[in-house]
This record gives sequence, C-alpha cells and structure tokens, in this order.
Amino acid sequence: MTLLDPKTWQARTLSGGEYEVTEPATGEGLGALTLATADDIAAAVAAGRAAQPGWARSPHFARAAVLRRAGDLFTEYADELREWLVRESGSIPGKADFELHVAAQECYEAAALASRPLGEVLPSEEPRLSFTRRVPVGVTGVIAPFNAPLILAIRSVAPALALGNAVILKPDPRTAVCGGLSLAAVFEEAGLPEGLLHVLPGGAEAGQALVADPGVPVISFTGSTAAGRRVGEAAGRLLKRVHLELGGNSALVVLEDADIEGAVAQASWGSFFHQGQICMTTGRHLVHASLYEEYVERLAARADALAVGDPYREQVHLGPVIDRPQLAKIHGLVEASTARGARLAAGGTHRDLFYRPTVLADVDDHTPAYAEEVFGPVAPVRPFRTLDEAAALAADGPYGLSLGIVTRDTALGLELADRIPTGIAHINDQTVNDEAVAPFGGVAASGTGARFGGTANVEAFTELRWTTVRREPAAHGF
Repeated sequence: MTLLDPKTWQARTLSGGEYEVTEPATGEGLGALTLATADDIAAAVAAGRAAQPGWARSPHFARAAVLRRAGDLFTEYADELREWLVRESGSIPGKADFELHVAAQECYEAAALASRPLGEVLPSEEPRLSFTRRVPVGVTGVIAPFNAPLILAIRSVAPALALGNAVILKPDPRTAVCGGLSLAAVFEEAGLPEGLLHVLPGGAEAGQALVADPGVPVISFTGSTAAGRRVGEAAGRLLKRVHLELGGNSALVVLEDADIEGAVAQASWGSFFHQGQICMTTGRHLVHASLYEEYVERLAARADALAVGDPYREQVHLGPVIDRPQLAKIHGLVEASTARGARLAAGGTHRDLFYRPTVLADVDDHTPAYAEEVFGPVAPVRPFRTLDEAAALAADGPYGLSLGIVTRDTALGLELADRIPTGIAHINDQTVNDEAVAPFGGVAASGTGARFGGTANVEAFTELRWTTVRREPAAHGF
C-alpha cells in the first residue's frame, strides 16, 4: 500500500500550469502536478473558513487523536516518504530520517496542545468572573521552503490544526510532494475532517494571494530574508500577524582551549550538512589565532574526504544542491571570494548539481562568502585573538539566528554567548540543531523571534480573548 500515487495527487484539481517534479541528482522526472493560482487560494480559504468552526468546537481528545495518528503514519510510511525526501529534495537518507522523526514528534507535541489549559482567571474590581481564553485564529497560512520541506511545513501545520484552526499550506513547488502532498495524504488517512488542510503548491502569485486574503489573519512564513521582508510588509499593511523564520549567517566560535579535532568534526557537520542548504548552517568559522592554521588544514582534509553524489543510488555525505540557480549563486560567491583574496583550501568545484564541500581561508569583512548567506557547502574561516574580538565578529552582520561556541570552559562559553544576539545558542555544539519541544527563531534579519514548541505555538496560532461574566446585568451611569 502506498501513500503517494502520482496518478491521484491532490493537487491535480488546481487550475494553474503543470509543474514537472524532478530529481535534482539526475534531472529525471518523478511526476507532474498542477500549481495553484490566486483563485485556488481564495477557494481554499473559503472552504477552510467554512470547516474551521466545527473543528474548533470538536472535543480536544478528538483533535488530539488525529494528531497522534498522523505522527504514527509518518513512521508507518517512512520507507515511502524517505524515498521522496531523498529523490525530490536531494537529502541523504540520514537527513530524510531526521525529518521524518521530527515530523512525528511535531504531531505528538501538537496533540498535547489540544488539552493544554489555555487561559487564566483574573482579579477584577467589579463583581464578576474575569478570565482570559486562547481561541483559534481561524485560518492559518503556511508558506514553507525547499530545504527541509517536511519539518518546515509540519511544525506550523500540526500545532495550528491541534489548536482548532484550518490551514492553507503553500509548499515550494520544487519539493511539493515531500513537503506538501505527503502532509495532505497523512492527515487524510489520520481522519482529519475535509476542508481543514489545503495543500496548494505555487510560486510568488500564490504566496502573494495567501498573504493578501482577508480570510487568513495569521501567516507563518519560512524562507529567505528578502522574501520575508516582502511578506512582512504586505501583512503589516493589512494588519495581519506574521511569523517570519528567515535566513542566517551563523558563527561557530572556537576558543583557544578547544579540542581542535572535536571542533573540526562539529564544524564539518555545521557547514556541509544537506549541502549547506539550512538556515542555521555554520556560515562563519571564527577560530582563535593559535589554532587557526591547523583548523583550516584539518577542516580542508575532512572536506576533501567527504563523498558527494546521488543519495538515492550511492552512499554519500552530500547530495545535489536543489537546482541550477542555487548552484550558480554558490559558485559565484566562491569565485568572487577568491578574486578578493580568499584562499581556497578545499573544494570550489562541481559536477552538475554536486558541489564539493569548500573551505575558504584568509577571509575578511569584504569576502562575499563570509559577509553573505551562501546557502551552500562553504566554510569561510577567520582568526581572532581576544574574546572581545570574537564577540564583535560573531555579532557583526544583519543576522541573528544560531550560534555555536566550542570551549572546555562552559561557563566562559555561556558568558560569551550572552554578548552575541541570536535566537539560538549552543555551547560545545555546532549551529544546526532542531527539536520539536524547543522554540525556534532568530532576531534582526533572521526573523521575528522564537516560535514553535509549547507556549510559542499557542501564542502563534491563537488569539487571546478577555471574557467577563456577571450574575446580573451591569448598571452604568446612562
């Protein structure tokens, strides 16, 4: 039994142009789906608004049961869904398994939200019962990217549904199956009533229509900072609440007392995992000057030893980047960096969409691959000499997503982390981490603060309502 049959994909009923689902590793077509138009978005929002009140009134245990069953299905169909993640998004199997694990956990954690106490009794100057209560927003719009397509969709979809909302999910067309249609199929089999989850793959037109629709009061967007600014501006004009999880250029700070081999092992994972196509990727390696040359040498050797290839047909460490425009951006930044004086210690080459893990030494503020988010397997390394210099370098730049600090003195690591504004900080770990129970988000150009996980999800996908009750009607002056 299969969950996803291309002949019966839900998106076939949409009215936009046909989109060929392709495998980045080979260019092979995996099927075709239809993209959503603005009219499709409007119809889905109307259907969601019609279905949502009944879902919100349903018993908490009924909503929780659907979410628990959905979590189980991500495990039951793991083999099939893993294949889609590997072939459609270029994930290695281990990364695909991590996405499936997190997807299941997100559903289980969301199930617990359905019965969570969602208010408090307040004191009042009047003879009345005064209390607050969290109520569903109605219809939530979710716009998810290609890089971790399942995680970055489910972590909004699951809690929004559990808290009594309908959801319109617009996945990136490049990963519309593993990051969109798979969720629709899972929740349909889990027993979610019709009309509550609509998956509409589409491009900018569909996204703009979703943000602009007056029937969608909350938007959850994950993507680039440039696109997030446009979403935030459009939502702000409409007085909509918008949650933005955007780009990053996260620093890994290696202090003088660090175990260099352990630091390099973490650094390799932080920069090269999933071809560097992760918002939390380690984009800047700040290494104490006493360790710098050895660190560059060891990281370059590790990069050269990593296997790059087709993750579906070979055992590799890195798969393909998502498409040719992304490849061109990565390679362009590497070439511009070496032209400005950066030393290419490893990599810098590619075959088709397979980009070698790359190490750049002798970088400075003006090195493009150091100053900008690359979103590729590129590790720029820069020395520092004092803690003040390390703090200043790590805090510099527009982003504030994740931070890693490697040191034997964990108290010192915590003190240093307090000097660097980020939404996430890890002592003795690299920058790429995620758990369903943890809040996630960044500051400054990395987004509008931490969301996801427990209380953050409740605040993201509900409204706070004040209610009072009197025994007798109130008497006023006129």
